[in-house]
Amino acid sequence: MSKKTRKKSSNTTGKRVATKVARAASASTGKSAAKTRTTVAKKPAPKTAKAKASTKKTAADVQGKASHKAASKPLKREPAATVTKTVTKSSAVTLAEGTSAPGFDLPRDGGGSLSLKDFAGKKLVLFFYPRADTPGCTREAIDFTRLKGEFTAADTEVVGISADTVKAQESFRNKHQLSVPLVSDGAHQMLEAYGAWGEKSMYGRTFMGIIRTTVLVDSGGKVARIWRHVKVDGHAEAVLEAARSL
Repeated sequence: MSKKTRKKSSNTTGKRVATKVARAASASTGKSAAKTRTTVAKKPAPKTAKAKASTKKTAADVQGKASHKAASKPLKREPAATVTKTVTKSSAVTLAEGTSAPGFDLPRDGGGSLSLKDFAGKKLVLFFYPRADTPGCTREAIDFTRLKGEFTAADTEVVGISADTVKAQESFRNKHQLSVPLVSDGAHQMLEAYGAWGEKSMYGRTFMGIIRTTVLVDSGGKVARIWRHVKVDGHAEAVLEAARSL
């Protein structure tokens, strides 16, 4: 083989080798690119705003359910039952004619206090009214004030009693120029003792309160007459006639 032929053969072989190397490199690059694309495709996509909102909503639902579950525990109701029982028991107190009048010592309008002992040897009218400065109670107090002189002539004193404060009693007295003493029994002690505290009903509702009551005590300290569930019109006149008859 001539020198020229060998050189041509060598060049041809070199080109073939270079071609194979280039093809191999290209194949390797393609595989690498494919692998890279696969990796990128498998990477999880970032959560969208909608997906985040859904996650937050789910958490809120779980928290809400837990909150409702905690609030559904049964509540204790024992205190209410106890109060009802106590009130019912106090309403059972009754006062009978011919028995001794229960003693009392309570604050009055204008300061100081009044007690049963203050009226020893005299007849005494005790009128219990639900609330100061209400229509029925106002008329009743005005009627007893109007007849006070005639009660005095019959040797009889008149006292009004309610659960109002002393300040409310004073306002009531001043507004209507009442001249009969007004006693405050906020603790209901005298009201219960004289049977003027009990169950009432109004507009289909039942409750505990002051029952309009009047008690006439004779000069010996005994209960002479009792009027319960008083009707105001003409009542003061009827009590005056009973006091005169003793």
